[in-house]
Amino acid sequence: MKYKSVFDIIGPVMIGPSSSHTAGAARIGRLARELFRREPKWVNVSFYGSFAKTYKGHGTDVAIIGGVLDYDTFDERIINSIETARKKGIKIRFREEEAITDHPNTARIHMGDDEGEIELVGISIGGGKVEIIELNGFELKLSGHHPAILVVHDDRFGAIAAVSNIIAKHELNIGHMDVSRKEKGKMALMTIEVDQPIDEAVLKELSSLSHITQVTKITD
Repeated sequence: MKYKSVFDIIGPVMIGPSSSHTAGAARIGRLARELFRREPKWVNVSFYGSFAKTYKGHGTDVAIIGGVLDYDTFDERIINSIETARKKGIKIRFREEEAITDHPNTARIHMGDDEGEIELVGISIGGGKVEIIELNGFELKLSGHHPAILVVHDDRFGAIAAVSNIIAKHELNIGHMDVSRKEKGKMALMTIEVDQPIDEAVLKELSSLSHITQVTKITD
């Protein structure tokens, strides 16, 4: 893993004792909130590995929920996030999982409301850095540290080229691009991290393409 500066090694400004278990957890929760686009009515969190063993003592539970409430890593409201969420009527459940995962700091967030739900898996890789490695059953690699576009589309010839052409037209430089599918010829997910801010016009053009189901923007 490459770090941009000494501050990435030291870790972010944050509430809590651990950049991996607290700041990283808050960022996973906040990415879940950004992908869901609204405040959920219920949140189920499963902790794996080191997260499962230490989440209460290291504040991983309050950090995850703080992120879901759209709090940043340094927001002092994180400390009381679970209480705040429950006062809002959000139902919360935590589970300690025994399954062995590829990374010790792994959390699965399943949350939703009457209109829909989302399920993702995130890992905290150190220094407050995270990756979302699964979204609604699709494998992906999303850091949350760069502007990104998530495109759900039919697995068809020319779909990737059509999306790439629009991104090139708007002079966005692609830093990372990944495509995941559950089954050949069915639904697929493009994850595209770029170096510049993403204008709404880009999303509108992408949404107008044939075989595109959903386009989501993630800000850094």
